[in-house]
Amino acid sequence: MIAIVDYNIGNLASVKNAFSRLGEEVIVESNPENLSRYEKIILPGVGAYGDAMEHLGANGMDQAVKEFAKSGNYMLGICLGMQLLFDSSEEFGRHEGLGLIKGKVVGFDSSRFSHPLKIPHMGWNRLFTKEHPLFKGMDQEHYLYFVHSFHAVCDNEENIIGETEYGYRFASSVQNGNILGIQPHPEKSHKNGLAILKNFIDL
Repeated sequence: MIAIVDYNIGNLASVKNAFSRLGEEVIVESNPENLSRYEKIILPGVGAYGDAMEHLGANGMDQAVKEFAKSGNYMLGICLGMQLLFDSSEEFGRHEGLGLIKGKVVGFDSSRFSHPLKIPHMGWNRLFTKEHPLFKGMDQEHYLYFVHSFHAVCDNEENIIGETEYGYRFASSVQNGNILGIQPHPEKSHKNGLAILKNFIDL
């Protein structure tokens, strides 16, 4: 069974509906004591980093997610959920993250843009991927839907399994063993997004 971690932040319904389209039953789980019962978990998220970590810690879900990570079972962070996997974020101050992937989350640096671009980065963009089972069955262009103003910077390049270009290249998909993260929203990315979720089911 797969659980979607419910910590009162994020669009859980759209993620659950995407799995339903694949014929996979998932449980929206808000009790941290139950997390160890699942084979895989999804950590979604939209909004501000600090608020998300506060919500995760309110009932001990942050520690439950860390304990799940030690089990060796797969977990997938989506959008803000991916960013929470890192050590820290600079979004509206400095905030500690889950520390499951070494690195930090920073705002887009517009001084590095060769021409003006709007922030947030919003809309369809390409995912340049390494060979990885998470990306099997996607079309050749790998376009997915993004909405974010901050992005991850990995301490270790080997944790990067996908990158995206928006002013400059940034890490948009990451892995540390059984811990996976993806910056775009697969649940809003039509065929390619469903392929990613199906591949996660099959891991």
